[in-house]
This record gives sequence, C-alpha cells and structure tokens, in this order.
Amino acid sequence: MRTAEADAASKLPPKLPAGTVDPGRAGSYATTTGEYSLPSLKLPGLPTPVEMRGVVVAPKEAPGKRPLALFLHGRHATCYTPGTDDLDESWPCAKGSKPIPSHRGYLRDQKLLASQGYVTVSISANGISAQDDLDDEGAQARSSLIRNHLGRWADWAAQPASAPSAVKGTKTDLSKVLLIGHSRGGEGVNRAAMDSLYPPPAAQDGYRSKARWNIRGTVLIAPTALGQNPVPDIPSLTVLPGCDGDIPDRQGQIYTDGTRGVSRGKALHSSVYMIGANHNYFNTEWTPGQAKAPASDDFLEWVPPGVHDPLCSPGATGRLTADQQHKAGATYIAAAARLFVAGDDRVRQLVDGTGRRAPSADPARVLTHAVGGNRSAVFLPDDPQGPPKVTGARLCHAVAPGNSACIGESGGPGYSPHFANWGPKLEAGRHAIALDWKKPGTAARITPGKPVAVKGAQSLALRIAVPPNTSGTRFDVHVKDAQGKRAKLGTVQIDGLPGTDRARHTVWAQERRVPLAPATTAGLDLGKIAHLELTPLSPSGRAWLMDAWSWKPGTPAAPAAPLTRVDIGRLTVKEGDSGSRTYQVPVHTTGKNTGTVRLYVTDPDTGKTTGKLVKVGPHTAGINVTVKVEGNTRYGEDKPHDVLVKAVRGTVIGAHTGGITVKDDDPMPKVTIKPVATDVTEGAPLTWRITLSEKADTDIEVPAQLVPVPGGRRELSTADVDQEWLSQLVDEIPNPAIPLSKVPDGTLWTTIPAGQATEDLIIPTVRDQEKEPAEYVRLQLLNSDEQPLGAPVEGTVRDAA
Repeated sequence: MRTAEADAASKLPPKLPAGTVDPGRAGSYATTTGEYSLPSLKLPGLPTPVEMRGVVVAPKEAPGKRPLALFLHGRHATCYTPGTDDLDESWPCAKGSKPIPSHRGYLRDQKLLASQGYVTVSISANGISAQDDLDDEGAQARSSLIRNHLGRWADWAAQPASAPSAVKGTKTDLSKVLLIGHSRGGEGVNRAAMDSLYPPPAAQDGYRSKARWNIRGTVLIAPTALGQNPVPDIPSLTVLPGCDGDIPDRQGQIYTDGTRGVSRGKALHSSVYMIGANHNYFNTEWTPGQAKAPASDDFLEWVPPGVHDPLCSPGATGRLTADQQHKAGATYIAAAARLFVAGDDRVRQLVDGTGRRAPSADPARVLTHAVGGNRSAVFLPDDPQGPPKVTGARLCHAVAPGNSACIGESGGPGYSPHFANWGPKLEAGRHAIALDWKKPGTAARITPGKPVAVKGAQSLALRIAVPPNTSGTRFDVHVKDAQGKRAKLGTVQIDGLPGTDRARHTVWAQERRVPLAPATTAGLDLGKIAHLELTPLSPSGRAWLMDAWSWKPGTPAAPAAPLTRVDIGRLTVKEGDSGSRTYQVPVHTTGKNTGTVRLYVTDPDTGKTTGKLVKVGPHTAGINVTVKVEGNTRYGEDKPHDVLVKAVRGTVIGAHTGGITVKDDDPMPKVTIKPVATDVTEGAPLTWRITLSEKADTDIEVPAQLVPVPGGRRELSTADVDQEWLSQLVDEIPNPAIPLSKVPDGTLWTTIPAGQATEDLIIPTVRDQEKEPAEYVRLQLLNSDEQPLGAPVEGTVRDAA
C-alpha cells in the first residue's frame, strides 16, 4: 500500500519544453588528456605544504587562444588503503596508503568542455582538505591554491617553452576564465573570484602577485556557503541537489540571494534545483562502482537500514542514477560556460527561470530561477531604502527564534534553502514575506518605501515558494501606481516541490512572470508603481515571496564595482592570573569607497549575539570591537569572543569571522580517585570518588578504562550490572554475557561540573539467583592524552546468597 508521502514524492514537476540550444551536446573537437605535478606550496595557516597537481583535458587543433575552465573538488577523505575500506584525512598519506584522486572525478565534464573548445584543468586539494580546521574552513587556502595554478598558466601562456608536457600545445586566453567548484570547492572558487578582484590581506594570502586573468563566471556545485559572502559582480550558476545528504540545507542558495542590493545588480546569479541528485555523484571518484577508493551514496546516511525514501533512495521515482546525475551536471556546467564565457544569450533561458530545459540533462527534472541580469528590483523584503510595508501578509525573518521566523525549526512545512542559518540566532536585515491566505479574495499588499519604475520592462518576475507536495496554489497579481490606478497583470499557479521526511529543505522559490502590458493598457504610470497585490484564488494556502523584479530579455555586461573589502582577523591572547586587559579585534579594510556591513558580536558567557549596521571605508569610524579580558588562576576552557560580518551595500567580505580567543593558561587540577564502596554485595552499587585538587571554571571529563582483572580471578560481567546503565556504554548488549573489560571501547566517563571538586563514579550491580564466587572489576584512570593516571583501582562484588 502506497503512503500519501510516497504519492506526493512521485509527483515530479512536468517536463519543461526544450530550449533553442543544448549545451550538453559534445562539440566538434577531439580531446587530449595529461597531468602535471609541480613543487608543493606552503600556504598561511597550514602546517604541511599542499600539492600542486592538475589533470588537463584540452581540445586538439583548436584555432587561436582558448578559454580556460578550472575545476576544484571539495572536502573528502584524502587517503585510502588499497584492498580495504580504510579511509583517512591525513596528508601526506601514510606508507601503504594512496591519495584519493578526487581531482580526476570531473574528467567527463572536462571532456565535454574540451570538445567545445575550452582548455580545462582540474586541480588536487587533498592537502587543504586534511588541514582546513580554520575559521573559514579553508576557503582562503583554496583560493590561494586556485590563483597559484592560474598564475602558472599565465606564466606558461607568456613563455610556452616553460610549460609542462601536459600543457604544451595549448593556447589559453586568460581573459576568459570559468571557475567550477564542488562542495567546499564551490566556496573556494567564490573566494578566488573575490580575491582576484579585491586582493586579501597579504598575511592571509598564499598568492602574492597581481591577477593576470579575468574570471567571467563561476559554477558552484552543491557548494557550502559557510561565510555567506558571494561575489556580487561576477556571474554565477549554483547547482542545488534535491537529495543532498552532505549539505542537506542546500546553503548554496545564498550565492544567488546574497547578492541582492549589494552592488550594481547586473551580474546574473542563477540557481539550478536538480531533483533526484545527491551530493557525491557529480564526482566519479566519490561514486561507488566508479571510484578507485571506497565511496558512498551520501543520501543514505540520512536513511536507517531497511528504510526506503520514496524520493531519494536508489531506485525511487525521480532519483537519478550516478550516470544520469553526472550528465545533467556536465550539461549545466557547459551552459554556464556558453553563457558567461562565450556570451551566447540563447542559453540564458535554460538557467534564468524562463522555464526551458536542456535535453542532454534528461531525465533529470530541473528548475531554475535567477536574480540580476536584465532585472531591476521592484519589491525587495530587504530594500536598502528600508523594508516595505506589508498588509494582509507578514514580513518575516529568514533566521529567528519563535514565531517571527519565516519557517520554524519544527512544525513547519519543511525547511528552505533561502533561510539557511549562518551563525546568529536572529539575523537582522534578512527577510521574506510570508503569505498565509485563509480564504480567497483576501489580498496581500506590498508597498515599497517609495514608488518604483518598471518602464521598458517586459514582465514582472516573482520568486515565490510554496510548501512541498502541495498543488494548485493560485493567485492573481495586481499593481497600483501612485495615482491609485490598478491593473491585473495575470494569474499565477505554483505546485510545491516533492519532499519527504528526510529529503527536506524543499521550500524553494520558483520563478513566475506576468506581462506588464496590461498595466500599460490601463494607463498606469510605469515610472511610479506603488503597490504589489497578491490575491489568492485557492481556498487556503501558504507561500513565501522572496522578491519581485521588472524583467526583460538579454544578458547585460556586468563590470565589477570598486567595492570595499572587509576581513575580520583573530587575535589569540593569554588570560593571565589577575587584573584586566583590553584588546582590539583585528580588522582589515581596503577600498576607496564607503560601504555598509552588518556586524555581529557574540558574548561567550551568554551565547547572545548582537548585531548592528556599520559604515566602513574612507572617512568612517569603521569596525571597532574591543574585548576586556579578566585574569584568574582557575583552570577553564579557552574563551572565544567571536565577531561575524556580512556585506549589506558596497562591500565584499573575505574572512567573515574572527575575534579574540582568550587562551586559558592555568594548569588542569590534579585528579585522584578513592574508594567509597568497593566491596559490596550484589545489588549494591560500586562507588569511587573522583576528586580535583581545586575547582575549575569548566566541566572536567575524567575517563576510566575497564581493564582485565589479573590473577585468574572471576571478572564482573555484562550480566552483573544494571542493563539500562550498560546500554549507555554499548550499542548492543552482548548475549551471551562477556567480562566488562571486553566491552568494545569500555571507557566510563565521569563529569565533574564547573565549580565542583568531586563526583562519584558508580557501577550499579544487580542481584541474581545464582550462587557464585566473588567477582571483580578493575579501572584505570586516564589523563587527557589517554595515558594511565596513577595505579588501577578495583572493586569486589560478593554473592548475596
């Protein structure tokens, strides 16, 4: 019997009409493949040098200089041991293990582009993946690696004789560069694009020369957006997989949404929602059956064994096979190349919400929307001039606790990529408009701070989302001008995306356009549109309006504006034993123009984050955050005073987080253990008291390992202790019983709360009906390095009979 969820999940969006061009078709050039390996690179913040390796696929006998497409893989295991399932994240790989060739996972994409006339290179970043435990999760390091490769390509273009054999014979035009990044690689290429236009602080950067290339666009495949700092003036295409098990919130949507209002708004930023795609299968080296190292279907990490998800489990309706997914991904990479680099405007309809498909991506069901390009903002929930007035609906927070949020953490219809969390529990200045229609005819009206112009536009484009698995949400769209004239532009219908309990985050906005001709016919003043009205036709329903734009065809030039760049640094200081000291959070600002950022400061004691708008650039006070540090002699944890920053207007953000980290410089109290009740009758608890030499400012976790009892004495078994207590120690209670010292990872943890000096370690025993000799248990305290601390202690349990 099919469930309602299964029925809903099987209702995929209808197959869209084919576009006028299909960028997924192979081109006319034969291709050649080779690899280069250069001396390793030392990057700031990474202890071990990073490899400089690339696999090159280029067209044969292509005339003239060719555009360059560079691929960067994401964060993955770095090493594997052939013949085993062993993976690790070390670098360099240990003896007997081999590097996972993640950079070879895009060869199909490279061959497609090369057949169309592009020189392509995919670079290895295992050394960064193994060392990216940093504030920015390695984004700056990945950017430095990319730009070092581009710098070498610039050298080889200038001096062809110096090029390695894999590059010889290629002629590249570095004024036409496309960057493609997958997962963390997506965030890396976004940062490389930013750093090429707005150089980072020299101390943080691993590339010290000027950019000798021009990045025409980026392709971000299932990317992370941990910094939520997209580059506004470089076109981008972001692929969002509907069955992503690695980044299930699909936070890459921010590379589209986060560009609104920041700069000139002429660069096209497209989101491509690919139903049935997971995270890993865009890379063949992360795909089971195709990879050299062990690989997995990442979505299955969300599904318990034996459970079938009706949308995303292998074989489910709409779920793509590995080959289908990779082909669809390659098609949209080629679409971005053809639009952003080759300037073929016919491709735009495949990626900008027009509602056309590329047949080469079949059978994938793909939806798109976009901002920027030939759009002009009409109704933005986060208008720089101030939020609009909303009646009959609710201006909601994208990220907020409680009822002010657009969609709650629980009890809502699902999650939304548009509302991906960034850090603060309440993020000011980031909104949508929540529509909750109770009955037909009740209009929601959105009124901007001042009338807006739509002259010369062809349509009004709305990005609007509805709950998953819903159908038939319909509403009329009206506009009014400043004189009160009103015109109906059309009727819109939206069906929700398929979703399940595990395939969430499907509240994703679909683009709908209504013609502006009716407003012209009705004599409205298109230079002063004052209101947008959405009137429901269905009995009830929910929807979220992300924004509305005046739209006309075409892809305009998008020159980069001279934006001010902000990077937050981190200063590490010692706590000290007494007194107080004040420190300034390091901030690096460059640029000749004034801009605005939103600054968030987190209190480490309360966890509360406060935000405010700050002007940065010349003739401003800039960012000024000071931290007062009180010294003491009590052991505690390091205390981070974190600062986050996000672009609002006229700015780009490099390092989005930093602050002051106060290092505790007091020694950990000495730990001792003494018997309290260690010779007991079965049914009574064994008890030891663990004592600190002095109280601490943080909880102290004390491990005690169960070790074998010497001398051939009978050991306390898993059947002799309380089974509920035992279930917290083992995943599955052994049957038959085994000695406690043979329990896998048999370590007992005792937590001594902050401000206390003692806590009891207890082993609850149970009484049975068997007559048996005394049984023993032996414990060895361990220090923080898991080394023995003092001599072992023992307990004895005697028969109650």
